[in-house]
Amino acid sequence: MGVHDDHRIRMRQRYLKFGADNFADHELLELLLFFSIPRVNVNPLAHDLLDRYGSLSAVLGASMESLKKTKGVGDNTAILITLLSKLVQRAEQGQAERILNTTQRAGTYLMGRFFGEDQEIVYQLCLDRKGKLLSCDKIGLGGICSVVSDLRTMVLNASAVNASSVILSHNHPSGVALPSQEDYDATAQVRKALETVHIELRDHIIVADGDYVSMRDSGFLE
Repeated sequence: MGVHDDHRIRMRQRYLKFGADNFADHELLELLLFFSIPRVNVNPLAHDLLDRYGSLSAVLGASMESLKKTKGVGDNTAILITLLSKLVQRAEQGQAERILNTTQRAGTYLMGRFFGEDQEIVYQLCLDRKGKLLSCDKIGLGGICSVVSDLRTMVLNASAVNASSVILSHNHPSGVALPSQEDYDATAQVRKALETVHIELRDHIIVADGDYVSMRDSGFLE
């Protein structure tokens, strides 16, 4: 048994005794790496990953291709990290309320949808009169402007499930949830298109870095 084995045993015992709250981010990541990289000091790799991506959330949200560009990250480690991200995303989606009649419920549901995503994605949530989620469609990749170019699809999606209202949502991978001028312009155009079939645009929620901003709560959709 070498020095690294002793260190791993101490780390595991510490986790069993005190839980995750007793660990710094790099230590939690190091503990995770134990399961994909045996008998090697993975502390430097944990630091390298955090330095490269800037946060634990960003590490978990990175793609396999991106992770494998870091020296020391092979297939097993890349699979473990990305699988963990997808498991968390799936669990949060399953626990989220499907009655999205408040901003908090809608925001919680959407944060689960966007967890681990490193590119801009747009979702359309269709709701009935009571706020029950009827459908959640991914309608755009790469920016909110992609939605404006295909407003007809949004109208058809909502009409197909007899929706009473729609929540538009997209993420800002930059980590800042504040709306841009493009976001305001796109929201106005989507609202106008839905009004032609008497469907309300209930909200446009922007998600970033574990937080969200509601454009309705901000006064834009009053």
